[in-house]
Amino acid sequence: MSTLTVWKFGTSEGAAQAERTLGDLQKQQLITVLDAAVVSWPEGRKKPTTRQLHNLAGSGALGGSFWGFLFGLIFLVPLLGMVVGAAMGALAGSLADVGISDEFIKDVRTKVTPGSSALFVLTANAVQDRVAEAFAGTNAELLATNLSGDQEEAIRQAFTDAEE
Repeated sequence: MSTLTVWKFGTSEGAAQAERTLGDLQKQQLITVLDAAVVSWPEGRKKPTTRQLHNLAGSGALGGSFWGFLFGLIFLVPLLGMVVGAAMGALAGSLADVGISDEFIKDVRTKVTPGSSALFVLTANAVQDRVAEAFAGTNAELLATNLSGDQEEAIRQAFTDAEE
């Protein structure tokens, strides 16, 4: 089973700093990073910047279309208005079928705001107490959703097809 985890930081630089911690944990084989991305939202900006972490992603990476779709649902729908929002909302329903609930999306949307950042990570085989220990003192807030093997495969299929 994989876990889609979001670590939210109170500064726009926090997630970039946590990227190093995540890399160290992976080198120590305390976590397997399947894919990852960073969102940074400096104060005064209308929208956040996003970056896929190719250097940490494993061979099972979901790819840019998955992150683009997820970040669009989280950050752009509120800016695009009701018509586009309704269409994206319908698409979001399909994510619920693969383990990413509307509540998860709304929770991330309300917590990752200007002046903050977030580290989004799809992982497996995490030694959870050691991972939590590594992030202690960073003032990170953990949001997570578990994905079954079938749900992870459904996401892979959907977004592999989208990139072809």
